[in-house]
Order: sequence, then C-alpha cells, then structure tokens
Amino acid sequence: MNWLEAFILAIIEGITEFLPVSSTGHMILASSLMGIAAHPFTKLFTIAIQFGAILAVVVEYRKKLLTVNKQRWITILVAFIPAAIIGKLLDDFIDSLLENPTVVAITLLLGGLILIWIDTWLSGRSLNDKDPNRLQSFWIGCFQCIAMIPGVSRSAATIIGGLIQGLSRTSAAEFSFFVAIPTMFAATSHKLFKYLKSGAHFQSEEIHLLLLGNVVAFVVAWLAIRSFIHFLNKNGFKLFGYYRVILGLIILFILYVLQRPLQII
Repeated sequence: MNWLEAFILAIIEGITEFLPVSSTGHMILASSLMGIAAHPFTKLFTIAIQFGAILAVVVEYRKKLLTVNKQRWITILVAFIPAAIIGKLLDDFIDSLLENPTVVAITLLLGGLILIWIDTWLSGRSLNDKDPNRLQSFWIGCFQCIAMIPGVSRSAATIIGGLIQGLSRTSAAEFSFFVAIPTMFAATSHKLFKYLKSGAHFQSEEIHLLLLGNVVAFVVAWLAIRSFIHFLNKNGFKLFGYYRVILGLIILFILYVLQRPLQII
C-alpha cells in the first residue's frame, strides 16, 4: 500500500464510519479498484485508522462528553457490553464473514431497504430528544451486535435501535456516535494486539502511513459528523437507503455478472 492508497482509504473511513452506509462495503470496493494486495498490515490499517475517527467524535462532542454526567457514561458502557461479549465469543466467525463480499452486498441491500422504509415508519410517532435510559441503551447495544455482520453498518444498526426505542433522529445519531468510542477503541486495540502477538512489527514507513491515515480519518470524520445531523433532520434516511441498495447491486454485479473477485484486504 502506497501513500496515495492510504490517503484514499482514510478519506473513505472518515466519510463512511459514522454514516449508515457501511465502511466495510466501501473498503472492499476501493481496495479492489486500487488493486491493494491482501496483507496483514493493510488489514490492520483499515482498523487502526478508526482511532482518528474516534477522536473526531470526542472533539465534536467534547462539551457533552467531558461534562460530569455519570448517567450518560453509564448508558454508553451499558450499550457497549453486548458487543464486547459477542465480539469476543464470535471473533473468528466474524472474521470469516468478512472474507465473503457476497455477505456484504446482501446486508447492504437489506439494510438499504430498511432505511428506505424507516422514515415512513417514523411518521407520526412521538420521539424523545433526551438521552436513552439504561434499558434503552442495552437494547441499542444489542442492535450494535447485528453490525458485526459485515455490510450492516454499526452506525445504521445503533441509530435504528435508538429509533425503535423512541429516540429522535438527533438523539439516536448522537448516542450512536458516543457508543462508537468504547466499541471502536476496543475493536482497534484487539486487532492491534493480535497483530503484534503474531510476531509482526512495524516498519518506519508503516508507522508514517498509520499517522497519515489517522490524521486524514480524523479531519474527514469530523466534517462528516458535523454535516450528518443537519442532513438527517432535513432529509431523513431514504437517500442513504437508496445509496446502500445501489452499492449492494454494484458489488453483486461485479461478482456475478462480470465475475470479477473483490479483494478483501
């Protein structure tokens, strides 16, 4: 992986990580189109640059997160627990699903159809702008576990989970951002630990690529987060749904019509 490829992947990570469109699906397409070879470092890179995206949430919501609010942090941790347990138990199975681009394409399609439908379902419902309580947070955390299936989108799963619990679009999206902090930190730390435990070590250029990737992911994710809430309140979920359906169909077209394999980095 060269500098330009790392830069492009970091932009994709920053844009897609917190939007309900699946960063995994985009990484598959981008890495295949650029011809990035499968390698332990490139796989780690796509995970490790999530640190930059996490920092974007902390910076954007620093006032809410740093204000002493015991209840908010408890609900975040409650929502994190289901994913921590399931992720640990099903780690190898989840990795095997990641190797199957057909699974990604199908989940993109199904998730897109749900997002197209969700705006109609929300019409006329009474929604709550407050933070979720502990029980609501637990169920949102259970929805987050569904996102371990590649292509589902962690953001989409947690936002939909919040909406089903009666949260408003803004509250559901913001809580999805907050839950991402411990979830993505744990996932990134786990992959980094496994990488180093395997005996691998970082070359000087690889460290520089990781620094570049995290800086770019931070800047782009910060801009995406700032824009997403406004867009969501004005336009709803349908455009994201249509986009997911189109992306899923493109992946299936490449796989089964063009019969071209997609490289999972």
